[in-house]
Amino acid sequence: MTLQGVNETWDLETFFKGGSGSPEFTAYIGKLSQSLHAFKEMTDAFQLPKTAEDEEELVRILSKFEEIVVKIQQAGAFVICLQSQNTNDQKANEHKARISRLNADFKSALVTFDHKLARIDDAVWKKLLNRKDLQEIAYILQERRERIAEKLSADQETLIEGLAVDGYHAWGDLYNTIVGKITIPYEDKQLSVGQAENLLSSQNRSVRKTVWERLNKAWEREEDIFSSTLNHLAGFRLQTYKARGWDNALKEPLAINRMKKETLDVMWQVITDHKKPFVNYLHRKASLLGVDQLNWYDVETPVGENVKEYSYDEAANLIVSQFATFGQKLSAFTEKAFRDRWIEAEDRSGKRVGGFCTSFPESGESRIFMTYSGSASNVATLAHELGHAFHQEAMLNVRPLNRGYAMNVAETASTFAEMIVADATVKQAETKEQKLVLLEDKVQRSVAFFMNIHARFLFETAFYEERKQGIVPADRLNELMIEAQQEAFCGALGEYHPHFWASKLHFHITRVPFYHFPYTFGYLFSLGIYASALQEKAGFEEKYMALLHDTASMTVEDLAMKHLGADLTKRDFWEHAISLAVQDAEEFLQLTES
Repeated sequence: MTLQGVNETWDLETFFKGGSGSPEFTAYIGKLSQSLHAFKEMTDAFQLPKTAEDEEELVRILSKFEEIVVKIQQAGAFVICLQSQNTNDQKANEHKARISRLNADFKSALVTFDHKLARIDDAVWKKLLNRKDLQEIAYILQERRERIAEKLSADQETLIEGLAVDGYHAWGDLYNTIVGKITIPYEDKQLSVGQAENLLSSQNRSVRKTVWERLNKAWEREEDIFSSTLNHLAGFRLQTYKARGWDNALKEPLAINRMKKETLDVMWQVITDHKKPFVNYLHRKASLLGVDQLNWYDVETPVGENVKEYSYDEAANLIVSQFATFGQKLSAFTEKAFRDRWIEAEDRSGKRVGGFCTSFPESGESRIFMTYSGSASNVATLAHELGHAFHQEAMLNVRPLNRGYAMNVAETASTFAEMIVADATVKQAETKEQKLVLLEDKVQRSVAFFMNIHARFLFETAFYEERKQGIVPADRLNELMIEAQQEAFCGALGEYHPHFWASKLHFHITRVPFYHFPYTFGYLFSLGIYASALQEKAGFEEKYMALLHDTASMTVEDLAMKHLGADLTKRDFWEHAISLAVQDAEEFLQLTES
């Protein structure tokens, strides 16, 4: 069935009527606050299990835990949607502050609870995990028990969580507030950062250069503030790590992503060893664009004349039809998301920059945010975010404590969805020119994951080492950024982006430190899964959904071994995965030889 007249704005009224002024939402927050208070009383009174009654109390606490997780996610998702659709919504900002406080109170109660879990006798603990009603969440419980053992006392960790609201998280909020107010002058208009960044994919180099220079002026004007936000975020983390006795800034992000350092190291090594085809691609692209070397603002420019632009309806139908080539569940789900207005895509000012997918677990729905302007890259972003939404859909029948999948496997589902659309459109191209444009869009994404994100990782690794000695000023941050970009891009560019650390939201996100390498992991992991899908074809959707089902209840190494028979700490899997991306780059080089 063809989708027509697809609405480009989302529907939030189905959750709470009235937007940020919703009395229904205010009442919901009030009840959530009461539930949190009751949960804190339960955790404070909880005694180490000695009797059957004590065990039943533990089960009741865990049930309350899951109930609150769902409600906090529901409330938080609503607020971030309100803030994103209108950066001037002050009432939404007030709600965000209250949600942040409730989150901190919840985490404080969990610190107390986790410390009590850690003190349970080993024999009793083993018996508890063998209970039929706890077996399903045994991995999560064991993980919480082990992680809290590496932290400070309950009182100290509670204090850290409390101070983080007006310290750590406040710096991230400040960054978002300032970026939301930045406007970029262009052709008698004042563009939001997101609107301006969309113009960087223009085929007109003078447009790209003008917009890029004006964006850079904006980042440069605010560099002192943004260097403060970045330094204080890192400083808060490092002081916390030091107090806990952690000497490695990667310890927390690796734990959050449930992966070993050996896996991360071998992944980057395989990427580094296979960069030559992508360097050759960048040189060839420079030649095609008629320049000696690409500058930063040229890297994402489409190659080819008359690059197709897609109306929103065309994008919707393209994605749904290509998803159908993989599986009917993914296709039907996506059609529902478009029809039921789960997506905010309108190109207008006043929206926040970037894109995301957020889950409303109590309602069993998701919402997707982006700014759509018709490019192939926009279509890819839309498919990417729908992949996230499908991942959340696949886990609706999983217990709430088993839905907290890490970012690296979250990016697997999204990039997998991107690849389905990209690969299918390349194969269906009617002309060589059309194929070249679509193929190049695929190679661009590999460059983003293997070079751009590698630069972010190299920068952040170097920055954290220097930050241990004190504040790193803006001019030094610029130097570190250029050094990282030169290494990651193998010197293939003529001009780099010294203020990238200021322009990229991901450096200032407080939820997860080192918010970059999981994207590359997800991309390559999904390439490996996609290779399996191409081999198996029929029936693979069920196997894929089974993998998604397990993403929050085991390490990524165990996940890969269980569902793919792959050892992620060895080169074999990564070599097999990257070969698909290398093939794309080599095919591009062959098509453009003349």
